[in-house]
Amino acid sequence: MTNPAEIPRYGADASLALLRKGYAFIPDTCDRLGSDAFRTRIMGRDVICMRGPAAAALAYGGPVTRVGAMPGFVLRLLQGKGSVQQLNGDAHRHRKAMFIALAADPARVKALIADFHAAWDAALPRWQDGGRIVLLDELARVLTEAACRWSGITLAPEAMGQLAGDLAAMVDNAGRLGPRNWLAQLRRTRAERLMQSVIAAARSSADTGTPLHMIAHHRDLQGDLLSVAVAAIEMLNILRPIVAIGRYIAFAAAQMHREPSWCALFRTGADGAERLLDDFVEELRRLSPFFPFVGAVTTGPVTWRGHDIPAGQWLLCDLYGTTHDARYFPDPHRLMPARMLSWRDDGFTFIPQGAGDMASTHRCPGEMVTVAVMKAAVMRLCAVDYDMPAQDLGVRLNQIPARPASGVILANLRARADD
Repeated sequence: MTNPAEIPRYGADASLALLRKGYAFIPDTCDRLGSDAFRTRIMGRDVICMRGPAAAALAYGGPVTRVGAMPGFVLRLLQGKGSVQQLNGDAHRHRKAMFIALAADPARVKALIADFHAAWDAALPRWQDGGRIVLLDELARVLTEAACRWSGITLAPEAMGQLAGDLAAMVDNAGRLGPRNWLAQLRRTRAERLMQSVIAAARSSADTGTPLHMIAHHRDLQGDLLSVAVAAIEMLNILRPIVAIGRYIAFAAAQMHREPSWCALFRTGADGAERLLDDFVEELRRLSPFFPFVGAVTTGPVTWRGHDIPAGQWLLCDLYGTTHDARYFPDPHRLMPARMLSWRDDGFTFIPQGAGDMASTHRCPGEMVTVAVMKAAVMRLCAVDYDMPAQDLGVRLNQIPARPASGVILANLRARADD
């Protein structure tokens, strides 16, 4: 790619183009302009859209903040005011350490997978009796139950179902404008109120060691407990991302339908199958459209690839475009587990959920959880037989976040004939 003296500009305002093209907007525009960055306006605001490892290094390792980096209608559903993503410096690192202790500890992840299996087992008889299911919808309930049990949250079945729907709505509608987003925000408010009551009860409970207890009793750098409202938001920042993993699982199910040999191989338990399962789900994370880009705002002037960028500049770093760039991933739209990718890589190229050092940047701390849950779900899908009726498994890249259009319909779930 060229590195012109000035970052090229795309049009007057790219809002409609972004809505029309979604995930493809930044990479397609970069290709057309012959540049890894371009200026435009989105919703009337000046922004530099960028892709590639150098862009990720700036967005995750440069003098940037997440404050003001995301439109309010997205922030409200995905993060919440006062959350860890909205902190900087020592305050961010201090609270981020709590999330790392919860989501990047192998023993805790193992416990979550046990709870996932329990929730799956509880749902399986109903799936087998129900004729057909929409996998993505059912996963919202299974993952919510698993996340709550693991976190130490006990809810009545009706409340659990309502929370599952609320969490799924937050994810489904984060990239939408209009009534569906407004309704999801109302559901977010209801979920926050529920979590506030859960946090308040946890502060007078004798239970210790659970994620709920850790969040309820977390103290900031000044030694003060988080407000009940902020602790509730952080509790949702544990639950909601676990539910979002259902999208990756739906993509995995669709892929195994297209290539049944994967499931047949995983079922064998042959030598190397476990390693290949790791490679399969990691490559799925690279290939599948999850969230397209991450926003940042520079906190001071910075020179990036010879360009002087001022303080206060809004940036959009293209996660999807970087993980689908043929310069770094040859034949990028083909599933190739032989790439042997791993969440343990703290670089700036394989960045489906962020880049850089987990402890010191805004990189998602939940990648170990994501990979473990995906692996568990793939094996559970391989452990049963089912039919895949005619359906639309296409992925619309102008829907953010994307999903297989049908949600992956499974019919006639049954025990495997050779079990």
